[in-house]
Amino acid sequence: MEPSQSEMNILSNGKSHDLGEDVPVKTFPDDDQFDDPEGGLEHEEFLPTADGKKPIRFTDFEGKTSFGMSVFNLGNAIMGSGILGLAYAMANTGILLFWFLLTAVAALSSYSIHLLLKSSGIVGIRAYEQLGYRAFGTPGKMAAGIAITLQNIGAMSSYLYIVKSELPLVIQAFLKVEPSSDLWYLNGNYLVIMVSLSIILPLALMKQLGYLGYTSGFSLSCMVFFLSAVIYKKFQIPCPFEEYSSNSTAALHSLNVTSHGHEYNNGLVHEEDDCSPRMITINSQTAYTIPILAFAFVCHPEVLPIYTELRNPTKKKMQKVSNLSIFVMYTMYFLAALFGYLTFKGNVEPELLHTYSRIDPYDTLILCVRVAVLTAVTLTVPIVLFPVRRAIQQMLFPTKSFNWLRHTAIALILLTFINMLVIFAPNILGIFGIIGATSAPCLIFIFPAVFYIRIVPKEDEPMNSVPKILAACFAALGVSFMVMSLSFIFIDWTTGGGRAAGGH
Repeated sequence: MEPSQSEMNILSNGKSHDLGEDVPVKTFPDDDQFDDPEGGLEHEEFLPTADGKKPIRFTDFEGKTSFGMSVFNLGNAIMGSGILGLAYAMANTGILLFWFLLTAVAALSSYSIHLLLKSSGIVGIRAYEQLGYRAFGTPGKMAAGIAITLQNIGAMSSYLYIVKSELPLVIQAFLKVEPSSDLWYLNGNYLVIMVSLSIILPLALMKQLGYLGYTSGFSLSCMVFFLSAVIYKKFQIPCPFEEYSSNSTAALHSLNVTSHGHEYNNGLVHEEDDCSPRMITINSQTAYTIPILAFAFVCHPEVLPIYTELRNPTKKKMQKVSNLSIFVMYTMYFLAALFGYLTFKGNVEPELLHTYSRIDPYDTLILCVRVAVLTAVTLTVPIVLFPVRRAIQQMLFPTKSFNWLRHTAIALILLTFINMLVIFAPNILGIFGIIGATSAPCLIFIFPAVFYIRIVPKEDEPMNSVPKILAACFAALGVSFMVMSLSFIFIDWTTGGGRAAGGH
């Protein structure tokens, strides 16, 4: 089967069909895939029959990405800068409460992917926004596109913010440059622009998402190294720990330091309670934990494009990919949070690496960890950019075929906007609480459930059936979570406690 270029378009995610652009059924003049009760259903294989006579559909081409590479892709989409703030989240919830919340969010994320895959199989669509279009028309497509755009712009901003804040420290440590040096290569604004142009942009211009699986595997390896270092340092750093201080007289320890509400004398924490792990903790910062966790597990816009790329795809196989990716990230998140928290207890900072810097900013292992984290978040940006570009194309160019100029222009505009946000915003950490309480519950809870309810025919599953009742409860849970989280965050910010938010 060799369809002509006019019969199929090329999507920004790299495949030879425009999953994000040409969903209107008029592109398939011989068959309405939405209304055909046989053609619209997903079969065991998403490939055409041997005679090659079937009409061209979204699923009528062969994916080339292996199971393992798909796990890497989705795992890298899940993994983000949130892993650096989970120890702080555990410090504000306690070990048991954090474990419960983490498990709940991971399980609910897996269930919502099940809803997406089932809806996708019924209508033959593998683009998140087009499920919204199929369920609610243009308003549904616009709502999904806006949520995806906000979510992923927030994620990319967090990654580049880490580059801006951490890369100068790495260069400074390796070159043994004084912190007060006014050198251009220690300016985070210049560095984030250079990284964006030299590394992120070339990867973002690739046509095929599957190729980025190699960078996904490498970035996940970097985060495994970060986790290993966190576990190792737990057994190397005593509690209370010594504060490091360096000045022109080569003083080794600070005197009478107060940091984050904890007093230090001769560089030592003297509050014994800070060295005792707590099982359950409730304070003003606890309200940010669920939004941070939700933000950390959002991968749903990437699920359907990765499903499209999967070799010999079936719903069952893609669900296994999703479950395995979520389980791996769940394990890494919990271990990083646990050992980071047990290392510093109540003294852990919103960004874990900054806490290690208080002990020894020139520690070789931690410097290597910084490099690994910088590598991981840098290589994650192109993968996150793909669904944002697709969402923009959905909203602005829904009937246009692939065009290199537009493909490149959207990537340039996105990276320019995100760089400006990172450069000019003095502190973007508070954004994560808002994003985690708005777009994240929409993408994880609300949209998959309401799409499922609208798309699955009532003849197959009436509204009083168990699956649709569960989906309705799932959507209600998402709405409740959004309202409750926004209320707590608003209260915390109005009382002046929101400056520490944004552990993600």
